[in-house]
Amino acid sequence: MQQRLWNPKTLSTLLLSLFAALAVQAAEPQGVNKTEIVVGTIQDLSGPLAGYGKQARNGMQLRIEELNEQGGVHGRRIKLLVEDSGYDPKKAVLAAQKLVNQDKIFIMAGHLGTAQNNAAMPIQFEKNVINFMPLTAAREMYDEPNKLKYALLSSYYDQMRITLPKMIKDKNAKKVCIIYQDDEFGLEVLRGVEAGLKTVSMDLTEKTSFKRGSTDFSSQVAKMKASACDLVVLGTIIRETIGTVAESRKTGFNPVFFASVAAYTDLIHKLGGKAMDGIYATMAVQNPYTDEASQPIRFWANKYKTKFSEDPTVFSAYGYIMIDVFIQAAQKAGTNLTTESFTKAMNSLTVPSDIFGTPKLTFTNTQRLGSEYSRLSQIQDGKWKPVADGK
Repeated sequence: MQQRLWNPKTLSTLLLSLFAALAVQAAEPQGVNKTEIVVGTIQDLSGPLAGYGKQARNGMQLRIEELNEQGGVHGRRIKLLVEDSGYDPKKAVLAAQKLVNQDKIFIMAGHLGTAQNNAAMPIQFEKNVINFMPLTAAREMYDEPNKLKYALLSSYYDQMRITLPKMIKDKNAKKVCIIYQDDEFGLEVLRGVEAGLKTVSMDLTEKTSFKRGSTDFSSQVAKMKASACDLVVLGTIIRETIGTVAESRKTGFNPVFFASVAAYTDLIHKLGGKAMDGIYATMAVQNPYTDEASQPIRFWANKYKTKFSEDPTVFSAYGYIMIDVFIQAAQKAGTNLTTESFTKAMNSLTVPSDIFGTPKLTFTNTQRLGSEYSRLSQIQDGKWKPVADGK
């Protein structure tokens, strides 16, 4: 006769042990233990936006080291894990899979790029991992509302929709054109431009696009010059902004250039030189120059430069700010840090304006964008200077 391997009592004991283990596992979210909180980020460290990615990483690391030196959040130190996407959505997916499934991060913070975030978020959400203050101003980062989404920057769409009509009136522009990156980022800028023009009963005189990673913009500039555009919206980032403006100046084409927050970085005037003077861009967080008149910004910028042997940029500030907000929410969540306790803390969090001019941030169950506020800035004598308030 075959011997029965399990008796009811043994099976019951095993099931109870299994349920207890599952309960403990459910109570302990991934990326959190008694001594550590694991934060992941995906940056461009090798592609066209490597200047942004490295600075954001440094800013995050600076705030984390400050915190860890002070004892952490309720005794837990923050560990930052960084992966490189090369600004490629396919690589971003692989990076997200590693951080979420292998490294078991608690949150994804400051992921750079619109297309990259859109590709990675489903992987995160499947494992209940929050997408925290990504470095893109696309509406998808907070809309539709999702318990796992928190955004820092007002959208490209709203920045263009609100600010462009004011620019047209101020500059008495008659022919508005756009050059934009042919992807999710550029299309958001384009949609905002079209919405803004509709409010003043105008249409685009010319629109021209380029593929991500392009370096030659001569044909696009020629089209806009032939159309006699007097205001050109730049749906561009770093080298595309510099390349478009430089090519325009070279050919004697000098319209008003107006860019989104994606082009608001000191790399534009540092790499592009004097030809970049006069460009406008929307912004909310001020670039931290080491000779800034504001003593707190100057002190912070010099502290950053001492550590990393280079000047900070606005992306350094973004990285620092987002980790600071994360710390505030994690502190508020208490010693039992879970995705649920963190989101509960975030949904009643108000963060006052800081030294960088970041607007007051407010989050609720339904409001996942901290602020809709933006300002207008212009490159004057090789530096970005705020020139007007936005919304």
